[in-house]
Amino acid sequence: MNSTLSFIWKRLQSIWTIPDLRKKLLFTLGMLLVFRVLAHITVPLTHQEQVNLANLFASGKSKNLGQLLGLLDVFSGGSLQTFSFVALGVAPYITATIVMQLLRPILPALQNLSTQGEAGQQRFNQITRIITVPLAFLQALGQAAIFVRAGVLDANTFNLFGPNWLETLSILLSLTAGTMILIWLGELITDHGIGNGISLIIFAGIVSRLPQLIQQGLLASSSTGGNGGGVVSTLVFLSIGLLTILSIVFIYQGQRRVPVQYPTKRMIGRGVKFGPAQTTYIPMQVNSSGMIPLIFAQSLLIFPALLSQYLIGNNVKWLANIALWTGTYLANTTLWYYWFTYFVLVVVFTYFYAYIIWQQQNISENLQKQGAFIPGYRPGEPTHKYLNLILNRITLGGALFLGIVAILPFFSSVGGNQLLSSASLLIVVGVVLDTVRQLDAQMVMRNYTGFLS
Repeated sequence: MNSTLSFIWKRLQSIWTIPDLRKKLLFTLGMLLVFRVLAHITVPLTHQEQVNLANLFASGKSKNLGQLLGLLDVFSGGSLQTFSFVALGVAPYITATIVMQLLRPILPALQNLSTQGEAGQQRFNQITRIITVPLAFLQALGQAAIFVRAGVLDANTFNLFGPNWLETLSILLSLTAGTMILIWLGELITDHGIGNGISLIIFAGIVSRLPQLIQQGLLASSSTGGNGGGVVSTLVFLSIGLLTILSIVFIYQGQRRVPVQYPTKRMIGRGVKFGPAQTTYIPMQVNSSGMIPLIFAQSLLIFPALLSQYLIGNNVKWLANIALWTGTYLANTTLWYYWFTYFVLVVVFTYFYAYIIWQQQNISENLQKQGAFIPGYRPGEPTHKYLNLILNRITLGGALFLGIVAILPFFSSVGGNQLLSSASLLIVVGVVLDTVRQLDAQMVMRNYTGFLS
């Protein structure tokens, strides 16, 4: 144990001795600190509305909000409890990313952007940001509508078409602006810091809520009585959480190594002599999508639920009935088919994102251009089919694992509360592994010694 801590301490010291890497780490930590400061700046509320919000979340009353509002609060890093202007988090941006990824195979203009290199990717990201703005405004409407139903906001004053429309608009625009600021901070981290900025912002929000979640778990277990049932349920909860973390790390590190041979060339006089082939491998990850499928699935389930909360009081009867049905059945986390839908969406998005990443790499064509080949398979189409077959097989295992982990909260609870957020665990573990991997690559590039070696 002491040797492990000593090893980690030496590696941290070695990071600090590299000036540019030290600047990247300090910049990343500084941006995350800015995010946490912004999380305590509230939207314009009256004094009575602030009192109603505090009473709603005080002394365990937040249980009445349901799983939907609790999930939103976790992913916003507790900003929903203060109704911070960054309470939406980056969920609208993730939803916009889903929309753009779904439209890319359909619209030829978006397909052409993917062939234009870095300039096309920048244009694609710019369109995604533009779509984020109306989506953030719509999600702000839905989230504010939940607070109206919970009695935090006055239903008579919160109305875009009423006499207090300016106050309502200021709240919605504040929430929309908060999301765009977080996206900007995330892109700054990606460009000038360490790791993926958007993922790190989600990570920081989840980690900031861990002490409160642990306290809720202890209170829930102690409230079950003195017959030892609370202790047993807590131990079961912790055991499932530990096994889940170990499984996530195992799957994240799992890969299929496909051997590849590259011809070696030597110049002899005026000719070129081919020597023995050099063998290497293509690392195909079991879970090449990371935690993205869970974030996609969560966003896809959250957005219609939020929209239904806003439309449920609509004067158009058929529209209100659809919104009521959506909130009662489609977004009800206590029903088994909600979790079944969640499982299916995670599996589908895992395959979808894995294929997008794989097509962007275009490995079979690049191997053919370099004169490389997989033993037993001809370059070109046979290699492409063989790699796709491997991708199908290993992605099936990764997709089923993510789907099973995603529905664990339905089976694990403490005191009747679903405290084990599998999505949170996947995001936290995935972000830590990705950041450490990037940190290791940065150190290898500078002094040939990695962070983990």
